[in-house]
Amino acid sequence: MMQDTTSRDFIRIAMAAPYLGREEEQELALNWRKHHDQDALNRIVVAHMRLVISMAAKFRHYGLPASDLIQEGHVGLLEAAARFEPEREVRFSTYATWWIRASMQDYILRNWSIVRGGTSSAQKSLFFNLRRLRARLANGNETLSSTALYEEISAALGVSTSDVATMDARLSTPDRSLNAPLTGESDSTERMDFLVSDEPWPDEIASTTIDVERRSGWLRIALRALNARELRIIEERRLKDEGVTLEELGGKLGISKERVRQIEARAMEKLKVALVKQNPEFLAA
Repeated sequence: MMQDTTSRDFIRIAMAAPYLGREEEQELALNWRKHHDQDALNRIVVAHMRLVISMAAKFRHYGLPASDLIQEGHVGLLEAAARFEPEREVRFSTYATWWIRASMQDYILRNWSIVRGGTSSAQKSLFFNLRRLRARLANGNETLSSTALYEEISAALGVSTSDVATMDARLSTPDRSLNAPLTGESDSTERMDFLVSDEPWPDEIASTTIDVERRSGWLRIALRALNARELRIIEERRLKDEGVTLEELGGKLGISKERVRQIEARAMEKLKVALVKQNPEFLAA
C-alpha cells in the first residue's frame, strides 16, 4: 500500500514539474555537457519525467508493473541526457523519446516471458507490432484466413511467416510451469511427467565420448606395430564402414584371399599384443 502511495506521489510531482523553454533547455544541456553541472542534469530529467510516465502508459497492456516501466524509462532518460548534443538544435524531448522507448521495450522483452524473444530488430518489431497489425488487417475482413493474415504481416515487418505464427502463438498463450499439476488428474501428475526422452543422459554421452577418444588413441599407437601391408589390410577390412571382401582385397594386392586372411589374423594378434602391452586395463575395458 505504501509503495502505491509513493508511486502516486512521484507521478503527481513529475506531472507538476515546470516545462523548459527551448533557450532554457539549451542552456541547461550546455552546462551539463561542458561543466557536468549536476543541478542542470536534474532539472532536465525532472522536467521530462512526464514523458516517461506517458510512454509507460502505452505499454501497460503487457502486464508489467507501471512503476518498473517508469524506472526503466528513467534509465533511458538519463542515457539520453548523457548523449544529448545541444549544438544540433534538436529539442531534448524528441531525442529522449527513442531512448526511453528502447529502454522500456528491452525491459518488457526481458521480463514478459521466461523465453527470451525479440533478439533481432525485426523480431523486436514483430513483438511490439503484431497485435496492432493483426487487429487492423482483420478489422472488417472476417474472411481473411490465418495464412493470408500472417503473409501480410510478414511482408509489412520483413520477417518470415513462420516467425509471425510462432510469435502469435507466444502472445496468445501465457507461460506454463512444467511442474504445474494437470487439470482433471486425481494424483499429482505434472506436465514434466510426459516429457520423457529416450535419449541418453548427458553424463552418459560425456562418458561414452571420453571412452571413444581414449580407445581411439590406444588404437592409433597400436597400429604403429604393423607393417605397410598389414596396415592396409586392417584399414580396408576393419576400419572402414563397409569393409572389402577377402577376394576383392586379394585382387588389389595380387595375393590369394586365403593369404589375405592369414595376414589379417596375424595383424589382429599383433594389435592385441600392442594394446595390452601399453594399456593392461584394455582387456577389462
